[in-house]
Amino acid sequence: MGADILGFWERFCWRGLLWLACLCGTAAAQTGSEAAADPNSALANEVVTVARGDYGISGLVTRLPEAKAFKHGIALFPGYPSIMKLREEAGQPRFELGGNFLIRSRRHWVDAETLVISVDAPSDEWRSFNQHFRATPRYGADVAALLAEAGRRYGIAEWTLVGTSEGSVSAFHAARMNPALAPRLILTASLMIPGRNGPGLSGVAWNELSSRLLWVHHVDDPCASTPFHEARRLAELTRSPLLTVRGGGPARGAPCEARSAHGFVGVERETVAAMLEWLRSGQAAAEVVAK
Repeated sequence: MGADILGFWERFCWRGLLWLACLCGTAAAQTGSEAAADPNSALANEVVTVARGDYGISGLVTRLPEAKAFKHGIALFPGYPSIMKLREEAGQPRFELGGNFLIRSRRHWVDAETLVISVDAPSDEWRSFNQHFRATPRYGADVAALLAEAGRRYGIAEWTLVGTSEGSVSAFHAARMNPALAPRLILTASLMIPGRNGPGLSGVAWNELSSRLLWVHHVDDPCASTPFHEARRLAELTRSPLLTVRGGGPARGAPCEARSAHGFVGVERETVAAMLEWLRSGQAAAEVVAK
């Protein structure tokens, strides 16, 4: 969800009794009228689950209903806590984190040859999906198994991984451990400052990543764990392009919540379009400005 600083608002939302549409990391499950009001529900949304012994890992595939053959697969890794609790109820997908930048804007990725899969935490990690686990070989194997199954069903051999906020940690390690499956990686509003849930991207071995890398960051990102100057520094360090996002709004909620510049509020469509252009052409725009 784009909320990786564990300050007051994160603790309040994470420990709250009702899990009320808190965009700093949690969100209520989509049910009834909420799901109907979601513009993504007009698309085909299908749950793919892979059993992994005594646990499983699931992803929500979103595509145009009429699309049959796909050239591009985009795997989306949402921010804190990165736990969607994805399942089917009465034949319909139900999940949390619906307000996260990547989850709410997933419709902007899809076309006749492109689908997305929103990746949930493994089911045995639904209580505490910490960053240290995301760096383990088991997590890399879990993601690989899910993407292999989705690829088998939809005819996709390779994927572009996209992470936002704390989901950037998930996407980085999944790409690092699966270079053939994930030749491209996009890190948005990336978590670069250590916190209670782990080190973020501080201290990772960038030389172990062979995927082509694109950084995407809002110049006015207000979250203390995801400062723009760090994204610029890491883009230079990794010799990778940085797509700078400007404008958008209006913002609401705390700085690290998903409806602030941290979550690209008001400039979602333009930001996704620029990422798609990089995926298809290999060329990254220097900046995106809200229309």
